[in-house]
Amino acid sequence: MKLLNAMALAGIIGAGLTLTAATSASARIICNEEGDCWHSKTEYVYPPSVRLMVHPDDWKWKEGERFSWREHEGRGFWRGGRWEGF
Repeated sequence: MKLLNAMALAGIIGAGLTLTAATSASARIICNEEGDCWHSKTEYVYPPSVRLMVHPDDWKWKEGERFSWREHEGRGFWRGGRWEGF
C-alpha cells in the first residue's frame, strides 16, 4: 500500500512540474500604437496609459501593416522610440 501511495504521489508531482514548465515557457508579443513590437517571456501589468496590444507568441502582422521588431531585456515598454523601464 505504501508503494502505491508513493507512486501516485510521484505521478502527481511529475505532472505538476510538467505543467509548470509548459506555462512558464510561453511568451508573448507586445506592440505599441507606434508599431514597435517586442517579445516578453513574463506577463507584466503595464500602466493603462501606455495602450499596448498583447499577442500570442506565434502572432504575425498582416500584409500592409507597419510594425517593426525592437527587442529589449527587462521590464518596460517602447514609447517614442525609447525604452521606458518600470
